[in-house]
Amino acid sequence: MLGLLALTGISVLIVCFHVLELLLDDAAMPRGIQDASLGQVSFSIFGSFGAALQVILIFYLMVSSVVGFYSSPLFTRLLPERRDTPLTKIIGNCVSLLVLSSALPVFSRTLGITRFDLLGDFGRFNWLGNFYIVFLYNMGFAGLTTLCLVKRVSWAVQAELIRAFGLHKLPLPVTCRRPLVKSC
Repeated sequence: MLGLLALTGISVLIVCFHVLELLLDDAAMPRGIQDASLGQVSFSIFGSFGAALQVILIFYLMVSSVVGFYSSPLFTRLLPERRDTPLTKIIGNCVSLLVLSSALPVFSRTLGITRFDLLGDFGRFNWLGNFYIVFLYNMGFAGLTTLCLVKRVSWAVQAELIRAFGLHKLPLPVTCRRPLVKSC
C-alpha cells in the first residue's frame, strides 16, 4: 500500500512539474524528437536512476490502467471467469488490452513521464502540439489522481482514528438505503 502511495505521489509530482514546464517553455510539448538518436541523448535528468524510475512509473501506469478499466461499472462484466469464459468475452478482453497497451506510450508521453518514442511515431500526432489539450489532460490527471489519493488516505486515517478512539464499539443505528429483500 505504501509503495502504491509513493508511486502515485511521484507520478503526480512529475505531472505537476510537466505542467509548470508547459506554462514556461514551449519545448515541453510532447512532440516527437527530431534529431535524437538512441544512446546520444539522455532522456532523463537523473541518468540511470531516472530511466529506471520512468520504467517503473510506466509499468505502474499500465497496471493501474488495467485495474481501473476492469473495476469500472461498465466493464466489470468483461472480466474472465475461470473455466467458464465464452469466446466473445475472450476476444473483448484481447481487444481491450490491445487498446490500453497501444494508448500507453501516448499516455505517458502526454503526461511528461517520458520523452522516449517507442517503435512507432507516437509523438507525431497533431493534437500533441495543441497546448490546451495537453495542458487540460495533464491538469485533469493531476487533479483527479490527487483527489483519489486524498480520498483513499483520508478514509484510512478516519478508520484508524475511529478504531483508536473506540468509536467502532458504539451501538450506532445503521440505516439501509436499499431493501434487502425484493418485494413482489
